[in-house]
Amino acid sequence: MKLHPANPTGINVITAYGEGFVEVNRERRSSSLVLLPDYLADWPVPDFDALGREHLALLAAYRPALILLGSGRRHRFPHPDLYRDLIAAGIGLEHMDTGAACRTYNILATEGRQVAAALIIE
Repeated sequence: MKLHPANPTGINVITAYGEGFVEVNRERRSSSLVLLPDYLADWPVPDFDALGREHLALLAAYRPALILLGSGRRHRFPHPDLYRDLIAAGIGLEHMDTGAACRTYNILATEGRQVAAALIIE
């Protein structure tokens, strides 16, 4: 699906997504990633079953107010033990399928919110 957000601010936005990829600022990525309005990096999570507490704890260092966890092609629920460190840091976590996380990220990022997307690409 192609997305065409208005982006005069120069922040990272998701311009398309589909099976096996997410496109950030028109650059296609085929592995899981962490995305903030001003940061983009690979995320070493090949699929939802590989997701560990350490992967989510890493995200606290970015100090977002909210993390959107894109769980892959379908919405899956992480065990609460996996995000215990985020709760302790006062960081919100919303989980949804990766497509929904892409759409939600764009809305929140262009509103100027302190949001991070942790997207599992399958």
